[in-house]
Amino acid sequence: MFTGLIEEVGKLVAVRASDRGTELQIAAPRIAKKTRRGDSIAANGCCLTVASRRGDRLTFDLLDETVSRTNLKGLRRKDPVNLECALPAKGRLGGHFVQGHIDCVSPIVAFDKKNEDFRLEVELPSEFAHYVARKGSIALNGISLTVSDVFPKSFVVWIIPYTKRHSNLNRAQAGNLVNIEFDILAKYVERKLAIRG
Repeated sequence: MFTGLIEEVGKLVAVRASDRGTELQIAAPRIAKKTRRGDSIAANGCCLTVASRRGDRLTFDLLDETVSRTNLKGLRRKDPVNLECALPAKGRLGGHFVQGHIDCVSPIVAFDKKNEDFRLEVELPSEFAHYVARKGSIALNGISLTVSDVFPKSFVVWIIPYTKRHSNLNRAQAGNLVNIEFDILAKYVERKLAIRG
């Protein structure tokens, strides 16, 4: 379980095939110091298990499902990756409950500065539209955000300067793919209604 508060923006070292499948390696000087093999780390919002650590480099094994469902497969060397350690039992919940289970990837429609803040509009796939509500929570690349507007084919969140500077949204632009995790509460409500129906 995560909170959607980014602890470090790491740098991609490599995504490559290994004898175990696909291997992802990220340089993360701050997080690596306190990380052990077997720990859970959210990388761009995707919950991964640390397979090994060497110096400031963390290595993860990716399932085929992870490769096909996330934007990790499209990363290039030195690309920034949002990182967050799992929430400890006594930890402080600062964002919202983020599981690290990516629902889909979707392109940024527009990312524009408005006064001091930034308006981020993301395409909303129709099969997931019922999970998005105005003032509801959503995680983009692992960042806990609040939906401000919902349109038939997109939704909008606002980004404060601090979040932009301290995440990989600092380099984001229209057309980039972001990992989306919809709020778990919406999924449970949907499931409950389906059972009753």
